[in-house]
Amino acid sequence: MRNLSKWTALDLTLPGITIASLAIPQGISYAKLANIPPIIGLYSSFVPPLVYAIFGSSKHLAVGTVAACSLLIGSIIGEKVSPIDNPKLYLDLVFTATFITGLLQTALGFLRLGILVDFLSHSTITGFMGGTATIICLQQLKGMFGLKHFTTKTDVVSVLHTIFSHRNEWRWESAVVGIIFLAFLQFTRYVKQKRPRLFWVSAIAPMVVVATGCLFAYFAHAEKHGIQIVGDLKKGINPISLTNLNFDSKYISAALKAGIITAMVALAEGIAIGRSFAIMKNEQIDGNKEMIAFGFMNIVGSFTSCYLTTGPFSKTAINFNAGCKTAMANVVMAICMMLTLLFLAPLFSYTPLVGLSAIIMSAMLGLIEYEKAYHLFKTDKFDFCICMVAFFGVAFVSMDVGLMLSVGLAILRALLYVARPATCKLGTISNSTLYRDVEQYPEATGVPGILVLQLGSPIYFSNCTYIRERILRWVRDEQAATNSKGNDIEHVLLDLGGVTSIDITGVETLIEVFKSMEARGIKVGFVNPRLEVLEKLTVTKFIEIIGKEYVFLSIKDAVETCTFTLRSSKQFDDA
Repeated sequence: MRNLSKWTALDLTLPGITIASLAIPQGISYAKLANIPPIIGLYSSFVPPLVYAIFGSSKHLAVGTVAACSLLIGSIIGEKVSPIDNPKLYLDLVFTATFITGLLQTALGFLRLGILVDFLSHSTITGFMGGTATIICLQQLKGMFGLKHFTTKTDVVSVLHTIFSHRNEWRWESAVVGIIFLAFLQFTRYVKQKRPRLFWVSAIAPMVVVATGCLFAYFAHAEKHGIQIVGDLKKGINPISLTNLNFDSKYISAALKAGIITAMVALAEGIAIGRSFAIMKNEQIDGNKEMIAFGFMNIVGSFTSCYLTTGPFSKTAINFNAGCKTAMANVVMAICMMLTLLFLAPLFSYTPLVGLSAIIMSAMLGLIEYEKAYHLFKTDKFDFCICMVAFFGVAFVSMDVGLMLSVGLAILRALLYVARPATCKLGTISNSTLYRDVEQYPEATGVPGILVLQLGSPIYFSNCTYIRERILRWVRDEQAATNSKGNDIEHVLLDLGGVTSIDITGVETLIEVFKSMEARGIKVGFVNPRLEVLEKLTVTKFIEIIGKEYVFLSIKDAVETCTFTLRSSKQFDDA
């Protein structure tokens, strides 16, 4: 608290008030995506920000609900329980999924397993968010056209089929109002892009839409013209929902699935966004501390009628641009939400659903990143494939299937890198002691009678066969090339500087290589093995097999020793 004195009250309150003005319409809108009462969205912007302000490490992250996780929760739990037929059970399972999310996030933070989040690569997140945004935009056509019946499925085909099969429910009045709201929101985004200092125009635009929509709906009796409104919103702060958690074996599978998937997505989004804005200020955030903070706020949130929250990009960007200096912005936002819940909540009951649809569509259009996808296509075709698998999987199958397919493809790529590690032949650069890849540096030349190879990855059971065959192939090719010049290969030097670890199968592979070379009359030496590798080679008595004199500190030392041996043998032959 001692550092707060150097900032004015305006520095501390303006960011919080600004993000609160965005949190109100977003809270109502995203709750609608999750098929839960709108008031739950407002509850979720009150308690979780207070928890994050205590445990979080980011000064700029603004806590709130997010569209992707809202839709994931709605689609996964909606497959098991209908939010229309059994709304209480459905809501209880949403709270249960949020609790499971919090437990998993907290456990990952305490166990320092943030590496699991890294499996959600940048390509996967880009494709997933783009596919999710596409689906969400299409789903908002329900509100734009004023439809009363709609599908619970989240794929493009089902959504479009529902929209066109219910053409008799389309209301032009709702469409006109929605287009006006959407055009206004997009215009404010355009103003923000052209003049970043006017970020507040885009920040308050959703609140303007809600306020204008409420006045329009109230005075024009919008419901009589087919424009649906949010409905009753009661005053009062979050009621306790601890007893509402449902662990019935009949339904727990849906809550577990929703909790685990959304936990990973929320962590990836929240931590990535927190790090991005911290870098802009040359600051660091603790990833494990962030996971614990997210976990605690979701656990506490599940006890106080909140559903999943994380660090959304839109709120965080506005918080940053508003001059946020500390996590106090979340506290100010929570106080604003408390006042809204206590005194203003009923005023938002006249919010037209078409206005919420316009707010969601405007936010989602910014998540379809065409330029990033094109950049991936130009720079890395495999990353582009991962991105497209996520995009089309989410858009045409389901969100969880699309995410899993993309993650699976990314893991497959990583396994291919492990199973097919880089190996290269080294040569010396003229007038230097540097040894470099002869393919990258064609001017690098080898030493007659000595073959220097570099291994660039850990040696595990999954790549042992490939490494052994690759070494033998290098030797065969080198012998075929040198025999024509009359220079036989007498020494093979393996540079192990890039081998960070080795398992027992890897040790056995090196023994096989050693014996194979020994049978050909070729001696094998090892250069610069790392500590962990050297300990494993020593414990398995491999060093005793090859001899300590064949373990070298550098390639230069190894080549000089082997060259001396070559010269000695030639002198002996001459004698």
